[in-house]
Amino acid sequence: MFVIIAGGGRTGSQLALVLLSNDYQVIVVENRREMLARLHQELPTEAIYEGNPNDPSVLEHAGIRNANVIAALMSDDTANLALCFLAREIFSVRRTIARVNNPRNAWLFNGAFHVDVALNQANVFASLIQEEMSMGDMMTLLKLRRGRYALVEEKVPPGAKAIGVALKDLGLPDECVIAAIIRDGKITLPRGDTTFQRDDEVLAVTDPDGARRLAALLAPIQD
Repeated sequence: MFVIIAGGGRTGSQLALVLLSNDYQVIVVENRREMLARLHQELPTEAIYEGNPNDPSVLEHAGIRNANVIAALMSDDTANLALCFLAREIFSVRRTIARVNNPRNAWLFNGAFHVDVALNQANVFASLIQEEMSMGDMMTLLKLRRGRYALVEEKVPPGAKAIGVALKDLGLPDECVIAAIIRDGKITLPRGDTTFQRDDEVLAVTDPDGARRLAALLAPIQD
């Protein structure tokens, strides 16, 4: 997969490093001298293209017509919106991602400007806080690459509602699958008649709603 990253700041350079380490083809387009100097210290030369990311001729020479994704990570919202619009309208790039610098501008990052994915840090932090508050002691171990699912882990506390109840009788949604139970240092693959015990470590693959329902069943007794 070929990804063009517009903007060689810390976010852009780190994204490029991660993608390159996963064997993606990457070009970072940047025209600020101080940024270019740092990029040449961190990235392979062939992954850097010098020029204005909003100049169609620069994008053309950077290979945008062959790009699968363009990530607009510049520090100006107007520039990011303009780039997504150009990428889709002129070069027919299939996927556009844009960073929202000012949360008040988030409403502009939509289909009208051909923004497929808007990276709004304020919303990301708010979602993480809401998720952590609703899931209690449950820990997210891994976000799966596709879909809304995650691998989560929680230890069964004394007095949890789920203790002694067969998994098939817990009323968990189909989107919440108990993948394994670690008990006394040994892993157990659960069946429908398996029950939780105190201090079990529960591993589940679930969507957000299933995670909240599982967390409620494994919540400690409130004094």
